[in-house]
Amino acid sequence: MNKINLVFSIIFMIWVRISASETPNVVIILADDLGIGDVSTYNENAAWETPSIDKLAAGGMRFTDAHTSSSICTPTRYSILTGRYNWRSTRKAGGGGGYSPPLIKNERTTIAEMFRGQGYETALIGKWHLGWDWYTVGNETETFGNKVRPVVDFSKPIKNGPEKQGFEYFFGTAASLSSPPFVWVENSQATAIPSSISVNYDEKAFWRRGPKADDFDHIYVLSDITHRSIHYLQKQAARGKPFFLYVALTAPHAPIIPTSEFVGKSNTNAYGDFVLQVDEAVGKIVDAISSNAGLGNTLIFFTSDNGQSPRADFDDEELPLAGHNGSYIYRGKKFDVFEGGHRVPFIASWPGNIEPNSQSDEIICTVDFMATASDVLGVELGDDTAEDSYSFLPVLTGESYKQPLREATVMQSGSGRFSIRQGDWKLILWPGSGGWAYPETEEDMKGLPRFQLYNLGDDPGETTNLVTKFPDLVKDLKGLLTKYVKEGRSTPGAPQKNDGPEFWSELEWMK
Repeated sequence: MNKINLVFSIIFMIWVRISASETPNVVIILADDLGIGDVSTYNENAAWETPSIDKLAAGGMRFTDAHTSSSICTPTRYSILTGRYNWRSTRKAGGGGGYSPPLIKNERTTIAEMFRGQGYETALIGKWHLGWDWYTVGNETETFGNKVRPVVDFSKPIKNGPEKQGFEYFFGTAASLSSPPFVWVENSQATAIPSSISVNYDEKAFWRRGPKADDFDHIYVLSDITHRSIHYLQKQAARGKPFFLYVALTAPHAPIIPTSEFVGKSNTNAYGDFVLQVDEAVGKIVDAISSNAGLGNTLIFFTSDNGQSPRADFDDEELPLAGHNGSYIYRGKKFDVFEGGHRVPFIASWPGNIEPNSQSDEIICTVDFMATASDVLGVELGDDTAEDSYSFLPVLTGESYKQPLREATVMQSGSGRFSIRQGDWKLILWPGSGGWAYPETEEDMKGLPRFQLYNLGDDPGETTNLVTKFPDLVKDLKGLLTKYVKEGRSTPGAPQKNDGPEFWSELEWMK
């Protein structure tokens, strides 16, 4: 090796070491069904305070225009891990359950695999909800109420779960806390074999009928996830290696079951109490990071997988009576294509890199996590990876960037109905909510325009449909969404294929 090459080699090795030492640990904390109006830093009229989440916002950046790619669980989680809109997968609408097959193809690169490829240790603690393969006993089935499910041998390891998607460590649940089977899985093995059948028909504390293990107690699941996360953080601080931790909380999704010390604490209802328990859980996890000098260089994200669930209000509308709106000023809730279904709290904290108590009105989406992480790591994404992900790292660090960051953003309802947002304009390719809010049924939608167009700058509550006033804008937005669908991507790059059929029923507006 000549001297010039030797010098360049030494410089390169020094640069690699400096880069490795400066890349942060990354933690994503994802709440389940937490509305933007449930967080007091977003809602001046909230019926309670969320001091821990508010403190995180005070120490970092609060986004006011952040969105999930879908207004329900599974699709949002798909987009977080893949950087790809959920409707590009084989699941075009709806969510999964505890027995669903794996949704992420093994050949697709995930955010965890990207971190792992850069020498990070990776972990997921909490709710998976993206399907895996249980070890089933032949073609045997068992019936729980109106559900027919395969017979599972829980002594055998699962296949094609989080470990297959880049997570070196996993401790959590297959799906939502309301969906069986009710077992903990650590890495690829159930921690205990179910010994009973459990069901709860209580409206507030509802869970479906299914097998339950003795070490699984619904009311303590949130606490268990919190404690496991803290233990992982403490262990990583001692190891001194960079890590990516994805904490997927199971609350305040149903069953709404706050522990005894939180019952009555919000002075509203059980949902309000449960939100306060979620806030404490977030605070404990963040404190485990901020109080440990070995974790000083940690980038923390906090957000939710969709808007507040209608289940939070119950039949007597306890929260509205308390003056509380979990959707804040926005229309709709979980499952709806309206803003309340997919506009979520989103906070980022990174001491020394993100200005404390800052705010951004930039439109971002949960699908953007992967490109942002690649930017943090200095990794180039291939054309077949994170096809819908934009990096918002420049927003976080205060660097100059081309505005707006995203050309446009696509959001879906729980039933798979499409909307596209560009600037202040939002086009909904359906006459109703696409979810549970009015107008929901065919009868509700009778006589309504086929599409909806709203100017969110003037009308954030989506009250005035302008679709007949701006036909050219409708045509342009519809054309842009058609392009995104057909090209298999919404970012610059070579066209890609969507999974499954080229056309499906929720694309009827393309005809």
